[in-house]
Amino acid sequence: MTYIDAFRDKRLGKELARLIELKATRPMTLMEVCGTHTMAIARHGIKGLLPPNIKIVSGPGCPVCVTPQSLIDSFIELGKQSGMILATFGDMMRVPGSWSSLELERASGLDVRVVYSPLDSVKIARENPEKKVVFFGIGFETTAPAVALAVLEARSMGLDNFFILSAHKLIPPALEFLASDSETNIEGFLCPGHVSTIIGSLAYSRITSDYGIPCVIAGFEPLDILQGILMLVSQVEEGRAEIETQYSRAVSQTGNLEALSCLNSVFQVTDAEWRGLGVIPQSGLEFKSEFSKFDASRLVPERSFESRRNVQCACGRILKGLLSPTDCPVFGSECTPARPLGPCMVSSEGACSAEYRYGRLRGGSGDVDILW
Repeated sequence: MTYIDAFRDKRLGKELARLIELKATRPMTLMEVCGTHTMAIARHGIKGLLPPNIKIVSGPGCPVCVTPQSLIDSFIELGKQSGMILATFGDMMRVPGSWSSLELERASGLDVRVVYSPLDSVKIARENPEKKVVFFGIGFETTAPAVALAVLEARSMGLDNFFILSAHKLIPPALEFLASDSETNIEGFLCPGHVSTIIGSLAYSRITSDYGIPCVIAGFEPLDILQGILMLVSQVEEGRAEIETQYSRAVSQTGNLEALSCLNSVFQVTDAEWRGLGVIPQSGLEFKSEFSKFDASRLVPERSFESRRNVQCACGRILKGLLSPTDCPVFGSECTPARPLGPCMVSSEGACSAEYRYGRLRGGSGDVDILW
């Protein structure tokens, strides 16, 4: 644990918080756009260390949270066809669709299997040649290359019963969408470390050049996050808008070229719907024509209903940083991890889940010590 402990030094954490307070001369709103950042900030009491004029809000950095209900509905409808096996990451099991969830449908008899890797679903397809296997391809640029690899593997095996329902999303277009929205008033982005290891720091260049909003790529330990916030505050105070990398031990300018090559060989960019945000141009991935045989959207039966959203759930405005989880009128009452109304309470990386799990540890006090 020696290596990790170096990033959790309590003394250094308080010193970084002191420097942030000294540097920040005015109120500012900064947004983190990574589910792992969301949980780390809540778990380690980072917000309680910051001065009151620094507001940290959570953006659409949880892939489960931004998957639209219509795709969950479509995935369920696929599973109702005979001879169909559905494969998904565990986080998706309890996310509500319009009327049901994968967990409830599995209890009713659908063959829904939780996998830890897209390659697990390829194995299921190979072992069940008489059935069709559909993997729910959610996630950002971090997981999408692994899905592309699974498709290439299935093609090399000659599998005709393996399919992907693509719900992949791209982070930079979402940041541009938020940057162009005057309602959000974001002055700096704490960019996701995991995604950035794949796409590289240069992928955020339009955020800084076109919108004048600073970007700092940060790691996930408490000192990583505090240093990243200090770097953002410094840029805002100095009137700069640059891409800076705090997480330099993992992130380069160009990213993982091999992973990007694999991704781009199978998928191409397309418009995509984000739950709570609507359609964001050029923010999703669809199959290239030569891989269309693996596209499960071709198999989705025509539905007799339209997808609907739960009007009580405020996830959409929470994902835009316009509300905090505790602003939602059903947070902690009608909506809990045991009975979630929206995806932000379901996902292990959701803002509501993080607040419900760790927020109460702070006891409502503004004098919060670091919890590590």
